[in-house]
Amino acid sequence: MLSRTRQIVTMLLISICFLGLQAQETRPNGLLLGTAWYPEQWPEQRWETDLSLMEQAHIHVVRVGEFAWSTMEPAEGQFKFGWLDRAILLAAKHHIAVVLGTPTAAPPAWLTAKYPETLRVDEDGKRAEHGNRQQFSFSDPLYRRFAAQIAERMAEHFGHNRNVLGWQLDNELAAPSFDASSKREFHRWLQQKYGAIGELNRRWTTSYWSQTYDNFDEVPVHSKGENPALLLDWKHFVTDTWISYLQVQIDAIRPKVLPGQFITTNTMHWNEGFDHYLLHKHLDIAAWDDYFPDGHLDPLLNAADHDLVRGYKQRNFWVMETQPAFVNWGAVNSPLPRGVTREMAWQAIGHGADAVLYWQWRSALNGQEQYHGTMLGADGLPVPVYGEIQQVGAEFDRVGGALLESTPKAQVAILQSYDSHWAIDFQRHSQKFDYVTQVTDVYRALKPIAQTVDIVSPDADLSRYKVVFAPALNVMSNSVAKNLIEYCENGGHLVLGPRSGMKDSDDSLQVERQPGPLAAVLGGHVDQFYALEKPVPVDDLTASPGNVHGMTTVWAETLVPVAADTSVILRYGKTVEGWVDGQAAAISRPVGKGLMIYVGATLDSDLMKTFVGQVLDDAGVAPILDGLPQDVELMQRVKPSGDRVWILINHGINSEHIDLKHDLKDLLTGQKGRFLDLLPHGVAVYSLAGAQR
Repeated sequence: MLSRTRQIVTMLLISICFLGLQAQETRPNGLLLGTAWYPEQWPEQRWETDLSLMEQAHIHVVRVGEFAWSTMEPAEGQFKFGWLDRAILLAAKHHIAVVLGTPTAAPPAWLTAKYPETLRVDEDGKRAEHGNRQQFSFSDPLYRRFAAQIAERMAEHFGHNRNVLGWQLDNELAAPSFDASSKREFHRWLQQKYGAIGELNRRWTTSYWSQTYDNFDEVPVHSKGENPALLLDWKHFVTDTWISYLQVQIDAIRPKVLPGQFITTNTMHWNEGFDHYLLHKHLDIAAWDDYFPDGHLDPLLNAADHDLVRGYKQRNFWVMETQPAFVNWGAVNSPLPRGVTREMAWQAIGHGADAVLYWQWRSALNGQEQYHGTMLGADGLPVPVYGEIQQVGAEFDRVGGALLESTPKAQVAILQSYDSHWAIDFQRHSQKFDYVTQVTDVYRALKPIAQTVDIVSPDADLSRYKVVFAPALNVMSNSVAKNLIEYCENGGHLVLGPRSGMKDSDDSLQVERQPGPLAAVLGGHVDQFYALEKPVPVDDLTASPGNVHGMTTVWAETLVPVAADTSVILRYGKTVEGWVDGQAAAISRPVGKGLMIYVGATLDSDLMKTFVGQVLDDAGVAPILDGLPQDVELMQRVKPSGDRVWILINHGINSEHIDLKHDLKDLLTGQKGRFLDLLPHGVAVYSLAGAQR
């Protein structure tokens, strides 16, 4: 009886404390710095020390819970949230808010042992076992019931806690399952899409190799080595299945939480496992995990990654995980050089991140990621990178208010298509032709000139852009073609890259020559495509003064202009094979108020820079601040008022002298002047009034 009385008194005291803290609302404003914290792995008497060290490092938010299912529900139907109540309460005492992760990426042993049908099956028929993560089947109805139940119980318990900022669903959605339930669902999905098996046979051209099916249950379930139409539909099914998997949790959470609590998930780099544009329509914000396992930051590639994620919802995003110096899963897990952890944090902010969280806070004493970088060692004391992250947190606190309600605004965009990515990967024709490389090669040439770039879906509203690049837009539906034609007619400049318009939305070859439904508007078409073993010379006929010479080393398409106003702008030189000699490598034609260009060659970096520069100049796109050294990146975020914030980073190893063209005050240092000397990996932040140019 005495024990029960003490328990009641303790719960009353906790409730009173919650009321007091929630009245204060630990909901930070401005830029957020955070970390992944796993209180369930440590003695409760240690929590205060950890949170004090976080507060000293200017940590504003912790992500908790995403791997804690066995602690939240130690046995089926027995839920224990008291420990998490206390952790959230103590974090609020230290002015730290919480993102709650649903723990569905790591189901508990009692679940997988009692219900083995919930375990994922790989393509070779092997069922996963307990002891890792992501071992569940994304389509299994029983697993979805358990996932919905834990999400609903969490939402009921924590949904009105004002110290909870939002929810992360699962963790890094990964491999699909080929279990019986997935196969049944795929066949049902096909029947819903096509209606009759005859329609599937027609659109898939199943008369090839006697693939004709009599019913949907006969269709194989594979992700490789099959009819390209089947493979593309499998990817669409996987996308829809992940969406419905998340929707089960969204439906459990949304009605039971405060309106201000966001719902998201965390994604990975250029992961092509599903269509991120479609999936993010169901989420409030985008978030991703930013890692360089070899410790060597590629600033342009990282910039493109950020812009890709910002494009999922065309708004600001979170970096839900990034490395504190090093990781544990690369070939050689080198640390980032001193200063680059800070550099990466500020680059994320410059590209539209409103929060940067480090994985993880402290080294786990055991488990598969013991050697991963952290802010504290296994002994609970700060490691060297702690001080650098502490500096980032102090800087976020100092200037975060200046960035409130600001976001990057671009005049140029790159179209990124999951259908095209998948279709090319199914049939590369040349192993050197990599879809992501095609996109990032354009980005590398474009970013230093335009300085702000959007990466968006082909069906996005393009009206805000002066120039749109569409590298390797292999799959082109009629609706996408219509979107691109309207964009040109209304004054936009469109640049199509190699392999564009080869396929329709069923991954079938277009009956028109490339670029398929755009060929008539372009006033020309591709005569033939060639995978290259040796470099082929390419001449830019529009460069001034004189022609500019370059190479294509991966792919060459010969183009034929058929309209009187279609111009040849790139031409191939002489080769040993002779197939492309003297023929057009790129053509252009005025379309309405705009322009359409088709480039059939994979241009080398120098020629790509020259060509992209000419395109931007013709469209009236100029740098925000010209004359920057090669290693210095300028990122601009714009407020609704028109006021702007510049973030400049020196990604190089030498100090750089920069003419800002204005007398500006660095918000980080307080120094004012027209000229900036930026140290290696150095950062400067400036606020400019809207009218200041």
